[in-house]
Amino acid sequence: MTFEQQEIFFQRLADQNQQYRYRLPSRHEGGHFLQRLINFLFPICQDCKESNNPAGLPAAYRELQLQLDCLLKPLEPQLEKSREEVGECFFSQLAATYELIMLDAQAITDNDPASVGIEEVIAIYPGFMAIASYRIAHLLMQCGVPLLPRMLTEFAHGLTGIDIHPGATIGKSFFIDHGTGVVIGETTHIGNNVKIYQGVTLGATYVAKSLASHKRHPTIEDNVVVYANATILGGSTVVGHDSVIGGNAWLTKSVPPYSQVYHQSKVEVKQQIA
Repeated sequence: MTFEQQEIFFQRLADQNQQYRYRLPSRHEGGHFLQRLINFLFPICQDCKESNNPAGLPAAYRELQLQLDCLLKPLEPQLEKSREEVGECFFSQLAATYELIMLDAQAITDNDPASVGIEEVIAIYPGFMAIASYRIAHLLMQCGVPLLPRMLTEFAHGLTGIDIHPGATIGKSFFIDHGTGVVIGETTHIGNNVKIYQGVTLGATYVAKSLASHKRHPTIEDNVVVYANATILGGSTVVGHDSVIGGNAWLTKSVPPYSQVYHQSKVEVKQQIA
């Protein structure tokens, strides 16, 4: 690239950068905050070089407050409240969010026969990491923070293979087993005590920008089980409470409570030629 071409290219970058509506914290800093917050709430794991902080939890809590404030600075022009008000909104509800995450951890522990205890679930299970990240991001969204919540759930998506939009509404004691390939869309509503398995998609039947403000994703009522690779689509699709959706099922219409929906498989035995 010649000097003149380089100058033209640099000017192109400068012009484009002036057109962006948002300034964002880095993905690295967003992920670092999320990981530090989860470690603060659930100090199950420790690094080999353990830090000895005499101030303990209060000092760590203050550091998290400062880190969130730093993450909010680039977004300040888009915030409806001040950074201080957003921080107060988030941290005032953190204890309640912690209790919800603990219920999720207990649900995974209770429902997975392979689990040897809640410590294993918290430290290792991708389903727990994805759900905890979602609940933290969802709280930020409720406090009026744009874009950063999605950054946090996408950080967890990269670690776990589980894609939960922070705008989804998810009730208590949520259980994701294995989890790889799970997709939960923005306007999904999930009730209490719901269990889903790997490869499940809770998505939209039709994708268009004009539908951004509409409910595009299904409602899953209380005590529903959705087995592996099932696909449930549509904003008007409601899976009634206490239903079971079998593996590989494809559902675009509502089903009443206590339903059982299964994918019909067919086995044909080929005749051997003598």
